[in-house]
Amino acid sequence: MPYPIEDKLVIGIASSALFDLSQSDHIYRTDSIEAYRQHQEKNIDVPLPKGVAFAFIRRFLNLNKVFAEQNPVEVVLLSRNSAETGLRVFRSIHHYGLDISRAAFMSGNSPYEYLPAFNASLFLTANEKDVKQAVAANYPAGLVLPSIIADDENDNELRIAFDFDGVIADDESEAVYKKNNNLQEFADHESKKQAIPHQPGLLADLFKKLDAIQVLENVLASKDPAYKKIVRTVIITARNAPSHERVITTLKSWGVTPGEAFFLGGMEKSRILSTLKPHLFFDDQLGHLHSPNKNIPMVHIPFGITNR
Repeated sequence: MPYPIEDKLVIGIASSALFDLSQSDHIYRTDSIEAYRQHQEKNIDVPLPKGVAFAFIRRFLNLNKVFAEQNPVEVVLLSRNSAETGLRVFRSIHHYGLDISRAAFMSGNSPYEYLPAFNASLFLTANEKDVKQAVAANYPAGLVLPSIIADDENDNELRIAFDFDGVIADDESEAVYKKNNNLQEFADHESKKQAIPHQPGLLADLFKKLDAIQVLENVLASKDPAYKKIVRTVIITARNAPSHERVITTLKSWGVTPGEAFFLGGMEKSRILSTLKPHLFFDDQLGHLHSPNKNIPMVHIPFGITNR
């Protein structure tokens, strides 16, 4: 029996994150809503180009093919389009074979208020205003940043990279550092609290549910050694030893098994990202969201002290 939506890992996505809407958006901004509507109607059977989050979503949905009985994940389209102009979006979804059936079309309004209704652990969009409104309401939302689109269809692994403070965990420690810009104060604070878990950040629920899916994959791999796991989560943080201990303490307190983690001590994160090649990297600081070749899909989480 399929899981009810309350038990699924649900991701809400705007068409602006799933597809490249640059041409359509240009018409909307420079002409009129009617010209935009006519453009979508005229091109209704022309598939939209893949967007920044497309490779991530395609692999994410592949989990339901592996765990067909549980059907543990779902993607919901949350769109500012009207139902009429959204027809092209759904035809594009069908063209690419994406198993997305639920949607909210808001006719120009933001869909962020409906994230709890869909039990969404993440909302991805290229609309900065929608993200800021969602985060202000303490909802898990991220702004996809422009990048070069690449989707190797022979690569089924889903690599997801996260910063820790202000993303998976709260911004308590970042606030300590930012108060006086003092690394020693930060280190002393973390040493004193190394046995005290952090409070969850906006993407804690997403991280926990991804871990639950990795547990399912581990069980399957134990029964079938030939099985190739799909989900690979990685933490990439500017922390180093001994402040790394509180990261591990926090994850273990949530029942999450610490997996791959890089404690860089201020080293450029792009050095790791260029090798890892994640399908999405989440960070709360825009200064960390860059790669030399601009080919790493990045998501800004505008949460906490670093975004005030």
